[in-house]
Amino acid sequence: MTPFGVLMRHWRQKKQLTLHDQATYLGVSQAYLSALEHGKKGRPSFALVDQICVFLDLIWDEAEALKDAAAHSHPKPTVNTTSLGPAAVHLANLLAQNIDRLEDSQCQLLSEQLEKQLQLGKSEKN
Repeated sequence: MTPFGVLMRHWRQKKQLTLHDQATYLGVSQAYLSALEHGKKGRPSFALVDQICVFLDLIWDEAEALKDAAAHSHPKPTVNTTSLGPAAVHLANLLAQNIDRLEDSQCQLLSEQLEKQLQLGKSEKN
């Protein structure tokens, strides 16, 4: 499943709505929504995510969390390192060649550490 799929399913179930209800409201098939949840389709469009937020009655932080999850849910991301240095090329390849060996908890820890470093770098520039 993708981060978007997990979160969308969480909110739908919490509000006691079915996949059929959601598909009917959005005018898409249940199979398409299931494929989105499981990473069998590319990430959803911003317009569809907005419609899903309306369907699930998500506002503020909840809607932003779903939108952020959608932005990070492409099942086959690509990394263009053409104009980057050797350390960036190495990192991209190391991750691509080994991500299947990592547990979810390890992926979560690495993501948190990277996000923390990115925030530190951002605050240093300001």
